[in-house]
Amino acid sequence: MDFEDILYRVEDGVAVITLNRPDRLNAWRGEMDRDVRAAMRLATDDPAVRVIVLTGAGRGFCAGADMNSLTAIQTDAGASARAARPQAPAFDPSSRADFQTQNSYFPAVPKPIIGAINGACAGLGMVLALYTDLRFASDTAVFTTAFSRRGLIAEHGMSWLLPRLIGLPQAMDLLFSARKVSAEEALRLGLVNRVIPQADFTAEVMAYARMLSQEVSPRSLREMKREIWNAQFQSLGEAVEAANADMAASFTSEDFREGVAHFLEKRAPAFTGR
Repeated sequence: MDFEDILYRVEDGVAVITLNRPDRLNAWRGEMDRDVRAAMRLATDDPAVRVIVLTGAGRGFCAGADMNSLTAIQTDAGASARAARPQAPAFDPSSRADFQTQNSYFPAVPKPIIGAINGACAGLGMVLALYTDLRFASDTAVFTTAFSRRGLIAEHGMSWLLPRLIGLPQAMDLLFSARKVSAEEALRLGLVNRVIPQADFTAEVMAYARMLSQEVSPRSLREMKREIWNAQFQSLGEAVEAANADMAASFTSEDFREGVAHFLEKRAPAFTGR
């Protein structure tokens, strides 16, 4: 498949999607949105892929919406075109309605998505990062919500996502001020899982992704991801009930049998995802 704004490769069970407009700090535009969605579909449908890494080329992860696009919206024609743009079809029509909007479909991707934040992460780029399942940051990464400094609002569900990750007061600070946040502060806030020196960044992210692809059950990853995201809308009792049903199904799976067998036989696992 040919892509215009991204690079795509698969190695050792890991699909790497690289936003590829380095001269623009990977600023987001319609073509990039289309390419990332297509790449997520490609990775989802490929049985050889067990984990997805999303990162950026050059010095930035994603500097937010392309300013040319924002400028065009200010015209009557641009605003009308944006309003008339058809909504992309649901990535997974069987997923929760919450995961079927233009920018909230990452939870519907049935494989773990690791956000490898290699540099500037702003505005819409930060929204993109928040929807990934795990976030690893280079020690040179910088984060900003940006919206208040553009006369905009907390876009695409960030008002729901950000408080769940870092708490309500901290989310209000980052959204109201749109101040820049270093990688170390992002780690303290709980915005990212890990900060890695830039020199080791790609190698360490890929080592973690390969560990997930080779050492743990793809079925477990798929089911846990679904459970965790769905649980954000459930009571504790509902989550327990859903988990009990999921556990019963797990006991009959090939991966459960392999999980016990490789442990007892003291060998590397050979999970199938079934």
